[in-house]
Amino acid sequence: MTPSPAADREALARAYYDALDAGDYERLSGLLHPEFVQQRPDRTFEGRDRFVAFMRDERPMTDTTHAVDAVYPSGPGVAVRGRLLDADGEEVFAFVDVFDIADGRLTALKTYAAGEE
Repeated sequence: MTPSPAADREALARAYYDALDAGDYERLSGLLHPEFVQQRPDRTFEGRDRFVAFMRDERPMTDTTHAVDAVYPSGPGVAVRGRLLDADGEEVFAFVDVFDIADGRLTALKTYAAGEE
């Protein structure tokens, strides 16, 4: 049985968090389109290489995990509701991520974080 497009989108989104949480930046890079853009409340990253470099070398908290509470794969992209947890498992903030996908790669990510606009 071939996975549905929605299942593929969900798997891609989950793979993003798995790679990020594991510090597997090579795998993360492979999931992203070269022109990947992330918009978040505090900044925008343009380009896969810039985003991966920030996640690898510059983010202030690296000992975190993403608790994915729900994935909504219907539509052209996928939305994820979850929480960022610190090393002790305490919630840092809740988030909703909305991914755009093309040709099996993540092309854009808009992050909405609780308490930020």
